[in-house]
Amino acid sequence: MKKAVILLSGGLDSATALAIAKHEGFQCYCLSLDYHQRHIAELQAAKRVADALGAVEHRVFQLDLSTFGGSALTDNNIAVPEQFAEGIPVTYVPARNTIMLSLALAWAEVLSARDIFIGVNALDYSGYPDCRSEYIAAFERMANLATKAAVEGKPMKLHTPLIDLTKAEIIKQGVALGVDYSLTVSCYQADGLGRACGVCDSCRFRKQGFASAHVSDPTPYS
Repeated sequence: MKKAVILLSGGLDSATALAIAKHEGFQCYCLSLDYHQRHIAELQAAKRVADALGAVEHRVFQLDLSTFGGSALTDNNIAVPEQFAEGIPVTYVPARNTIMLSLALAWAEVLSARDIFIGVNALDYSGYPDCRSEYIAAFERMANLATKAAVEGKPMKLHTPLIDLTKAEIIKQGVALGVDYSLTVSCYQADGLGRACGVCDSCRFRKQGFASAHVSDPTPYS
């Protein structure tokens, strides 16, 4: 079986990306990033999802992005917005996807894996610049210039199976693949028990997705 590294946050999208990779016949090696985000509930969720979907291995990489701050997810002095606002929201974490993809790329080389999956989505999301197809294409080009494997004729492929799907379409596909969304945590400010706030951007997109998909929302709310 082919190996793939799956970036797994513990949220709805990354869980679905993992299920898709497994369905496509990959041996799945899951990588999560503990970047000193507001809560660890999503990392606990990532472990549950990796176990439930039969990942070969799940690793959590420690990297303290709160050293820089600059985001509501890494700086407790910046409030998580609870109402829609124009522009890129303060929940954007500077360079997070670039950092995570670079780590996934390094592990993929060590594993002799040529495939990386990331659950970015450009539709039902907050307009983050590192979730766009142009960014993904640019990173893949860079990866195939920067790695020993690619230079020796084994190029890397960056898979973004959710990038053009609505949240409802993502949920329908995940349900068809057996994803248990009750294991996931999407909220930007979940409490110590992993219960969602219900009002942040991520919660709103998630609730709307389940409603539009006509699937019962299993999310525990505080």
